[in-house]
Amino acid sequence: MTHDSPDFRAHQKQLATAVEDALRRLTPAPDTRPAELHAAMRHSLEAGGKRLRPILCLAANALFPSALDPLPAAVAVECLHTYSLIHDDLPCMDNSDLRRGLPTCHKKFGEATALLAGDALLTHAFWLLADAYRDAPEVAAGLVRDLGDAAGSQKLIGGQVEDTIGERGELTPERLDYIHRNKTAALIAAAITMGVRLSAAPEGSLEKAREIGLNAGLAFQVIDDILDVTSDAATMGKPVNADAENKKVTYPRLHGLEASRAKARALTDTAVRLCAELGGDNAFLVALLRGMESRVN
Repeated sequence: MTHDSPDFRAHQKQLATAVEDALRRLTPAPDTRPAELHAAMRHSLEAGGKRLRPILCLAANALFPSALDPLPAAVAVECLHTYSLIHDDLPCMDNSDLRRGLPTCHKKFGEATALLAGDALLTHAFWLLADAYRDAPEVAAGLVRDLGDAAGSQKLIGGQVEDTIGERGELTPERLDYIHRNKTAALIAAAITMGVRLSAAPEGSLEKAREIGLNAGLAFQVIDDILDVTSDAATMGKPVNADAENKKVTYPRLHGLEASRAKARALTDTAVRLCAELGGDNAFLVALLRGMESRVN
């Protein structure tokens, strides 16, 4: 299976449909009181996107299938990711008008409601894990630990802080690696470890799953940096050249385009090698990792 084969595309579409259905089923309806808040949450949740993180969770789970349903965990990851996007787009952060081709949450609902919608999605992610897996408390605790670790002050939020400081601080390879590893790669790694945690994977699989995610997540962010320079707003569904305008630390800015592409390729190769070592039914996951490197938006 390859990332551009009909089999891969059909399975990816099937998983994306399952995620969309689960998102509607496992999050409050937009008319739930207070309707303004829940409409804002659903606006950002349903704005589209590739659903990469929840699909990675499902693909990792399928390596060693079990009786536990991975969809609530996949939805929790997407809720947390969406919260981070809402907050990233706020005027005090990136001040973006577009996300996934639609008005950002604060543009449509106002800054205060957008801030609270992000808070609510963050909170809902952890409630969902505790509720959906209450009959498997050890697994639930592990999932909460994975997601909480990835989203905390030393990873996702810490990376965001360093990214903000990077706009006025010294541009160094170490800072660039720290930002990308924590702001982006940590959550992608959590999506994979959560899927594996819910599977029947052999003992000792979690660390290798985490390394797969960190390498794939770093490659994903390098490609994102490249696309911000080489793509256009219509293709990306969000403003481009924003990194340069905000003087952000990026791979192309520090290393150039060709070296950045080589870096993404090497990171993806490592993730694929580790995936082969982990074993299981990994054809779809390997193709997905390759597709992440060759994406155009």
